[in-house]
Amino acid sequence: MTETTTLLSLHPFEGISLVDANRVSLMNRMDTKFTLDKSTLNQILPLLQEHYFVLEIDERREMRYESLYFDDSNYRFYLDHHRGRTRRAKVRIRNYVDSNLFFLEIKCKNKGRTHKVRVPTDSFHNHLTPEEQRLVNETLASEIGLQANLSNGFKRITMIGKTMNERLTLDYDLRFTLKEESIEFPTLVVAELKQERINRLSPFYCLMKSHQIRPNRLSKYCIGIMELMNHAGLKYNRFKSRKQSLKKLNVYA
Repeated sequence: MTETTTLLSLHPFEGISLVDANRVSLMNRMDTKFTLDKSTLNQILPLLQEHYFVLEIDERREMRYESLYFDDSNYRFYLDHHRGRTRRAKVRIRNYVDSNLFFLEIKCKNKGRTHKVRVPTDSFHNHLTPEEQRLVNETLASEIGLQANLSNGFKRITMIGKTMNERLTLDYDLRFTLKEESIEFPTLVVAELKQERINRLSPFYCLMKSHQIRPNRLSKYCIGIMELMNHAGLKYNRFKSRKQSLKKLNVYA
């Protein structure tokens, strides 16, 4: 069993309201992902205080999220990522737990640029409604039969740049469930820097470079599928180096 590291307090950060944070929504953006452990995050958190606000809702600064992902029977979305295709997508229902809000979210990536579409929905459900399926088809410009597969949950800290137009999300305490199997990552942190265009002068980007942490394009969906479906023969050979880097972080419970 891996010992879980407790994150430092976010109290020293200046807070920002959801209304003000949404002014930097960046629904059409460039994403840069990094994977690190909680101990490293604790080292750099004090260095982020002068550069970022922390999202605060009802006096909470750590928010809970749950997601239910959809794919076709051949795991097309996962395999598109595995093949390195520049045009790929993800479809999920996400529950913003602390607000008890549900959204159907469609993320399309084209040559590194992410465009996100989302609409309210009532709850988690394993089959999309006709209206939701129509929105997916229109957004992806393709008819694809989808079914629910992977679910996950995590906690998130959201930071907003004080001087740069960027959002930084820090996801941790990740857990994934697929059919009867589950896996937890008690020390892993998935950081995602969201910008209009990639700017390596970002304070967080510079901190990652100073700690020799390189960008990692592996999404949370791919992490869960890779770990819970490799026994079924689903390919993950192109992700082997990233799988090994996760092991080095000692992330397994």
